[in-house]
Amino acid sequence: MRFILKFVFLTLLMSGTVSCKSEHKVSKTKEEEKQVVTELSIAEKIVNNTIEAHGGELYDEASYRFSFRNKEYTFINKENEFKYTLKKVSNKKDTVLDILENGVFTRRVNGKQVSLSEEDASKYGESLNSVVYFATLPHKLNDSAVKKLYKGEIEIKGENYDVIEVTFKQEGGGKDFEDKYYYWINKKSHKMDYLAYTYKVNGGGVRFRSSYNRINVGGIIFQDYINYKAEVGTYLKDLPVLYENDKLKEVSRINIENINLIE
Repeated sequence: MRFILKFVFLTLLMSGTVSCKSEHKVSKTKEEEKQVVTELSIAEKIVNNTIEAHGGELYDEASYRFSFRNKEYTFINKENEFKYTLKKVSNKKDTVLDILENGVFTRRVNGKQVSLSEEDASKYGESLNSVVYFATLPHKLNDSAVKKLYKGEIEIKGENYDVIEVTFKQEGGGKDFEDKYYYWINKKSHKMDYLAYTYKVNGGGVRFRSSYNRINVGGIIFQDYINYKAEVGTYLKDLPVLYENDKLKEVSRINIENINLIE
């Protein structure tokens, strides 16, 4: 009888212990989920304020032309539709016009459409999209493929910043969906002063960009960047300290020129 009672007691005790552990685990999971939701909510709010500070709803109906590295670009947004173009003169003195319209890429040479392989069309389309994407940041940071997390606050050169991490879903995230970005948003102006990213193509790399030459054209903010590189494997969160201590190497200047509204 004692053996039976002891067995029952131990069974109940073990059952209670497991139950408590299970409840603790569930509670912990809920707390973790709550923290992630909070971080997401903060990130969304900060990004929304940043987009507003750089142009807001004006992006939705924007029509601009600009020059970048001796090539002429245009972008035309109409709510959920877009058209980007790149015009250049080839080494053979041919006039090449690349067009990316609602995700479909075409190329015209001297006014005539040319046939391209699927691989080339994808490559040229990604290149054109990338130039317009960076020229109009932070406009696209609310795309459906974008995943944002709030990473806290930091001080850079005496200014306070909110830090936002951006990654991408595979679906809709483009060819480089595995890239990771950090954005440092000025807490006073809500402007995007710095950005950094890691990439995996061609052996991978780490880049940090500092904005300058900020101008307002028709209500939308455009800015140039000094482009720095760091050692492969450097954590994005560590880049501001390296930047402040002149430990990053400048590799290029990203200058957007001759910006005009298309009437």
